[in-house]
Amino acid sequence: MFDLKRIASYCEKHSTPPKEILLQLERETNLKTLSPQMLSGPLQGQLLSMISRWVSPKAVLEIGTFTGYGTICLASGLRKNGVIHTIEVNPELSAISRKYFGMAGILHQVKHHIGDAAQLIPVIDEQFDMVYIDAGKQDYSLHYDLTIDKVSQGGVILVDNVLWSGKVGSGIDDNDTRVMEAFNRKISEDNRVENLLLPIRDGLMIAIKNSFL
Repeated sequence: MFDLKRIASYCEKHSTPPKEILLQLERETNLKTLSPQMLSGPLQGQLLSMISRWVSPKAVLEIGTFTGYGTICLASGLRKNGVIHTIEVNPELSAISRKYFGMAGILHQVKHHIGDAAQLIPVIDEQFDMVYIDAGKQDYSLHYDLTIDKVSQGGVILVDNVLWSGKVGSGIDDNDTRVMEAFNRKISEDNRVENLLLPIRDGLMIAIKNSFL
């Protein structure tokens, strides 16, 4: 029988382990937050880090900082003078994230915005090589619409939780599932991008903005 938890554990065991700072951040997130499962975690964090190193971005946008695990992973591929703009609606989490940005030595590369992403994205004057969307699921479509024109040709858009705990495509008919299914259709039908939906963790959508547009 195919056991997803067992397979995930096996994958973690046979992947490069997280750096000590990420292990510390994971422990503190579990101790001090109410929803520690929102953390990217080892497998997804390693994937974010590897994609960032492949892209070597000059500018990254992250929507949904939480405690900064994904931010640190995404920052690993930044160019020498690169910057990552990260947006978090909950100001109470910034003490943890800023602490670990400092410990990771990336504080000078992080522009940490606190507030509503829908209001902040339009006023960030930047062209992004990478975007990571991982905030309110009801706002995924809006956040995508607000960022697509700010993504450079050939740039990468990553979207988390697109399998919605396996509910998509299952016939479950609640509002959140319908919203996520509509978002996935939107990306797959958008001729501005090429996309791949990966069944890693809770689903990761990878979209590359077509370079001929």
